[in-house]
Amino acid sequence: MNEATTSKLAASREFISPGFLGATVLVIALFAFWGMSNSLNDVLIPQFRKTFLLGDFASSFVQFATFIGYFLFAIPASLFMRRFGYRAAVVMGLVLFGTGALLFYPAAMLGEYHFFLGALFVVASGLSFLETSANPMIAAMGPAENADQRLNFAQMFNPLGTIAGVFVGKELILSDHHMSPEQIMAMEPAARAAWQASELSAVKLPYLGIACLVLLWAVLVAVAKFPPMARRVADDTAPADGGFAGLLAFPRYWLGVFAQFAYVGAQVGVWSFVIRYTQYNTPGTAEKLAADNLIITLTLFFAGRFVGTLLMSKFRPASLLALFAAADVALCVMAALAGGDFGLYALMATSFFMSIQFPTIFTMSLRGLGTHTKSGSSFLVMAIVGGALIPPLMGLISDASSINLAMLVPAACFAVVWLFGISSRKTAAA
Repeated sequence: MNEATTSKLAASREFISPGFLGATVLVIALFAFWGMSNSLNDVLIPQFRKTFLLGDFASSFVQFATFIGYFLFAIPASLFMRRFGYRAAVVMGLVLFGTGALLFYPAAMLGEYHFFLGALFVVASGLSFLETSANPMIAAMGPAENADQRLNFAQMFNPLGTIAGVFVGKELILSDHHMSPEQIMAMEPAARAAWQASELSAVKLPYLGIACLVLLWAVLVAVAKFPPMARRVADDTAPADGGFAGLLAFPRYWLGVFAQFAYVGAQVGVWSFVIRYTQYNTPGTAEKLAADNLIITLTLFFAGRFVGTLLMSKFRPASLLALFAAADVALCVMAALAGGDFGLYALMATSFFMSIQFPTIFTMSLRGLGTHTKSGSSFLVMAIVGGALIPPLMGLISDASSINLAMLVPAACFAVVWLFGISSRKTAAA
């Protein structure tokens, strides 16, 4: 074995580049940060619904403001990263994230719902920068031979952050007592204003804490020592991309984009209304107690990711995707038609089968695109806008009928994912 081969084998055994453990920890933490931020939305929805006396449609705009921010800033974030490099994009994302979190303070003082939505939009713009840059950055934090292992390890911290976010929201934002809209409206105006100010004040503390943390993280990332590959801009010597027009020749890819849109919408929709579904089917349940079900739901998602990854070593990903999506269709229909405890358990179980769907749809959609892969990736990222559009549709149905029947919407979305999984089984590489 020659010296070059020996050196290469030694490098492949390294998980990260020597001397860059601190920088790697800084980047891995980002995956938990955006998981925590997104899961806090699921707590804000019932909190704002109660405090501002909103319907399900109006309260769902918490998710609309977030995911439309992702959609609008995905391409600008990518262009910024290519121009200034990975680290600059991460620092920009953290600064925007921290700024949006700080805006929760004046929004709470003014007591206006649309100000909170504006703050969430700024937070989402920062998260778009982070998600666009952190994935390729962590891949560049060590030998190319184990980049996939390093990325999968980092992604494990996303659901952990998601669970932590709901726990923080439950303990610091939600109260132990549930008041009906009728009870709130029966209060004297001065008492009602004082109560509303108290409820909104509970939102300030966690977001001020988040702002301090992420702005400190921005400073640490800016001054930390990173490997050259993690600081560099896009490779100008890379082969030219095939362009967007060429994607029209891949109809299965566009079904994948639609499936990703449907999946993200279904996931966000279900998680957004778990607390609401619990309270509707168990009248009198306080938001804080109902949030325990959301924590269980996200824990099932975390467990499903491990189980699904193990199963993929024995089963074709397309077949597994179709099976998991079919299970979610059935569970959402049960939640819509059965209601009660049985319907709640079915709704919570959907997260176990959601676990593999986003990454599997992403990779299978890009399969076979060749030089069009980069262009194809951009549309799959933009498909996250499903999280902005599906929850308001569910809110409309809930306001017109019930939150139970609104679960037929994610059932239809998972049916689209099932169709994509079935169609992908026919490809030789699936």
